[in-house]
Amino acid sequence: MKNEILKPKKVFDFKGLKCPLPVLKTKRALKEIEKGEIIEILADDPAANLDLKHFCEVSGNKLIKISKKGNKIHCLIQRK
Repeated sequence: MKNEILKPKKVFDFKGLKCPLPVLKTKRALKEIEKGEIIEILADDPAANLDLKHFCEVSGNKLIKISKKGNKIHCLIQRK
């Protein structure tokens, strides 16, 4: 059941985009899902790691997971 909760409704690939586009597109992507649903974000902009964390803090959306492997960032965000 835990895996069902963390399953993203949609996946968005923002690799190749530079700041502030990953955050702006994440904000728009969250409008495409219902409250409580999760999106998965893929990015490779070095600033995206901190920018997505900060975006979740100020927007009230829940940052479920963020990880960085090499230059690739993987993020799960739940809409408030």
